[in-house]
Amino acid sequence: MTLVLTLKAQPPQRLDLSPLVPNLLKDKSAKEIAAIDLATTKEPAKVGDIFGIRAGSADEIRFEGGSERFDNVGAAATSGRVVLTGDAGSNLGRKLAGGEVIVKGHVGPYAGSGIESGRLEIIGDAGDFLGAPREGEIHGMSGGLLIVRGTVGDRAGDRLRRGTIIIEGDAGDWLGSRLVAGTLIVLGAVGLNPGYLMRRGTLALANPPELPPYFVDCGSYFAAFATAIGRALKPESAGVDRFFRSPLHRFAGDMSVLGKGEIFIPG
Repeated sequence: MTLVLTLKAQPPQRLDLSPLVPNLLKDKSAKEIAAIDLATTKEPAKVGDIFGIRAGSADEIRFEGGSERFDNVGAAATSGRVVLTGDAGSNLGRKLAGGEVIVKGHVGPYAGSGIESGRLEIIGDAGDFLGAPREGEIHGMSGGLLIVRGTVGDRAGDRLRRGTIIIEGDAGDWLGSRLVAGTLIVLGAVGLNPGYLMRRGTLALANPPELPPYFVDCGSYFAAFATAIGRALKPESAGVDRFFRSPLHRFAGDMSVLGKGEIFIPG
């Protein structure tokens, strides 16, 4: 049976929910979970103050009811499954190292920041800095799979190091800024300056804006690996499969830095 945490009422303050992940709640009773302290911005709070608890296996944790004041949902999880029905705040799935996190709602900034492994899916929209590093960190996402079914804000994929990001809706400005490696796919429209200062890695843009002048037109492109990528990602996104099966055009850049990155657009 799944462990279910039901929101009692909208919280009056921000809450750090990072203690509520499968690997940290394993073998705990409902009473022990209710007594866990949550970091807050004002008054002290315990899990039992915020949620009604239905005991079950912590291998899967289901939150019934969300809030934009829920920060760090699924953060640093190493195994299991976390499902939240509703919205979440900042740092969703930050430093995820295994397992799966699914949010059926909208989320704030820094969703998927520094993911190392595992799968993070956002059914709604996400804020700025999707998958990006926090202040003082060198790299953003370094592995795993991050999917957003809605739109995202600015600087998505900033300093992406490894792994795959799929955005099925629109993306804001500075998409894939300072990209180091990895793959970022956007099926919707994209804002200004995609790939700014990207060194390596791949952007796949189904509806690209006019690309900046520091990207070089390499002409039409065909490679068997593109079809293979589309086929591999088809279970996650049929739109991605269709994009990679269609004719492609390749640009190389950013030539103002290393210039080994590439942008694919429809050919």
